[in-house]
Amino acid sequence: MSNFSITLPSGESWTPQFVQELNEDTCIGCGRCFKVCPRGVLELYGVNEDGEKLSLTGDDDDDDEYEKKVMTIAHQEMCIGCTACSKVCPKKCYTHGPATV
Repeated sequence: MSNFSITLPSGESWTPQFVQELNEDTCIGCGRCFKVCPRGVLELYGVNEDGEKLSLTGDDDDDDEYEKKVMTIAHQEMCIGCTACSKVCPKKCYTHGPATV
């Protein structure tokens, strides 16, 4: 097996690095990665005192229901391997890797 790579117009080879994991323990829920992702891979959740994830809607930002916000990988299959999420993450929560073919 080999890694999936692309030949750019310059002739250079580029290997996309797809999102594999997000460390929710270190995530501060700032939303920078969510804003920069062009494909809708990520989703923000609230986490209550019991550690349960609570879905957040645009209108529902009730801080009393959750202890903190945390990002999660909701649609990993949509990732294009640009690593923009990792580049803007202040806590370095992301792990990326190449796809094998």
